[in-house]
Amino acid sequence: MRNETIVDPWSLGIWAILVLVIAGCVVPDDNSIRVENEALKKQVVKQEALLSSLLDGNKVMQQQIDLLNQELRDAKSTTEATKAEAKQQTEQLELQLAETKRMMSTQMTESLKVEEKGAQSDTLPRPMPTVAKVVEDALARNGYQLKVSVKTDHRAVYVTERKVSNPASLEVTGSRNQYLISLQALPDNLTKLGVKAEFERVAQGGRILSVSREETNEIEHRLINEINKALANPAKT
Repeated sequence: MRNETIVDPWSLGIWAILVLVIAGCVVPDDNSIRVENEALKKQVVKQEALLSSLLDGNKVMQQQIDLLNQELRDAKSTTEATKAEAKQQTEQLELQLAETKRMMSTQMTESLKVEEKGAQSDTLPRPMPTVAKVVEDALARNGYQLKVSVKTDHRAVYVTERKVSNPASLEVTGSRNQYLISLQALPDNLTKLGVKAEFERVAQGGRILSVSREETNEIEHRLINEINKALANPAKT
C-alpha cells in the first residue's frame, strides 16, 4: 500500500503569489536605475568640464607667469647692460676731466710765469680753498666782476673786468683798474698769493694818465692787505 501526498491547489496558488511578491521586492526597478545613472553621468560631465576649465585657466596663468619672468629677465639684462655702459662712460669722462685739468694746470702755470712778472706776492697760512673764497668775496665787495675764473686742485686764476670806481679801500678817485690774481697751493696748507694790477688814472674827457710803478704796487698791496685782514677774521674763514 503506497502513501500518496495530496497537494492542495489553493496552497500552490498562495505559494506562487508569495514568490511573485518576494521577487518584486528583490529585483530593482530598471527605470530608477536608469535615472540614477543619467544623474551620475551628468555630474561626471559637469566635473570634467569644471576640471577642463581649471586646467585651461592654469595654463593661461602659467603662460602669463612665464611671460612676466621673461620680461623680468630682459629688463634685468638691459639694466645691467645700461649700468655697465654708464659706468664705462663715467670712467671715460673722469679720465677726460682729469686730463683736461692737467692740461689747464700746465697751461696756467706756463702763462702765469709770464703774467706774474712784476706782481706782488705773499704766502698765506691758509689752504687754497679758504684763500680763494676770501679773494672772491673781496673782489665782489669792491665792485669787481670776474672776467676769467679758473680753479684746479692746486692752482687758481682770477682776471677781473676793467672798471672805473673810487672805493677808498683799494683805489683813489678817478682811477681805472684791472686785477690778475693767482693762487698756488703749497705744502703744509699754505697758499701763495700773487696780485698784479693794471692801474691807470683817468683825467677829464677820458684821457689816460701815466702812473708810476710805485702807485701800481700800492694798489696791489692794498688788495693783499684786505685779503690778509679777512683771513685774520674768524667770522670770514
